[in-house]
Amino acid sequence: MLHSMSTTVEAASERSAAEVNEEIRALWRRSGGTLTTEQRAEYQRLVMEWAAAAPRSHRAA
Repeated sequence: MLHSMSTTVEAASERSAAEVNEEIRALWRRSGGTLTTEQRAEYQRLVMEWAAAAPRSHRAA
């Protein structure tokens, strides 16, 4: 069964970059280092959320 996931980042993320980063790390730990298609979609969503929440100095120039 496929579930539809939003690929949009919440406006003005309610979570800090550190909180999102911890969720990214937990996803990798749970996956054992290899992401399924569903986990990869979740990872991409989390990275976008992290980028929106990260302080400007931590973003790529």
